[in-house]
Amino acid sequence: MDHQLLLIRDDIRATRYVTDALKRRGYSVATASRFEFGSDPGIADDFDLIVIDHAAPHLNAMDICSELRQRHVEVPLLVLAGREQVPHRVEIFRAGADDYLIKPIDPEDLNARIEVLLIRSGQNKKPEVASYKFGEWRVNFRRSEVTRNGLKVELTERELRLLRYFVENRGKIISRTALLHHVWGYRQATLTRTVDVHVLRLRNKIEDDRSQPKFIITVPGFGYRFDG
Repeated sequence: MDHQLLLIRDDIRATRYVTDALKRRGYSVATASRFEFGSDPGIADDFDLIVIDHAAPHLNAMDICSELRQRHVEVPLLVLAGREQVPHRVEIFRAGADDYLIKPIDPEDLNARIEVLLIRSGQNKKPEVASYKFGEWRVNFRRSEVTRNGLKVELTERELRLLRYFVENRGKIISRTALLHHVWGYRQATLTRTVDVHVLRLRNKIEDDRSQPKFIITVPGFGYRFDG
């Protein structure tokens, strides 16, 4: 089992039994506090499923679900909530949650819900982009071939992977953390200008004017957006 799960929690001690139960099932589990998520919502972009421990007033699952869906994060969202929060379950679903469990959590029930959500998510996944055309550019990802008006342009392997991730997420705001996770494979966010340097190199090759890019757009305070 190679699924990556994220648990957004308020109190790490109160949710340790959840992470332990999931790890025993073979899942890779990372945790993030409400503060860590608020500081860098892009941390959620690298997971197959997100579990949110609703612990009002400190951690409001409705707000987090709504924020993730507004950012076009499409992975399943499973909310854990106390019995006193049952009256709010409709609002939680409307905010974007896919499922809802009442605490205390039965590990078998939790695992069954996660398995179903992952199966549904896998069935709904978009097929990989094999080729793409934007402006005067055409990219064949299977052949690792990039051309402009029929003339071949050399991209490094990393630049090609970066371009592919941009294409697969075109129109979305992508954080530097998400790029570090997906393109570089870093499991932890690091304070590095690696992303900016590679984006600049890619811009130098595909933009007519890198100071006024029309494909890879910088979104101040968030990251980048591909408009190709």
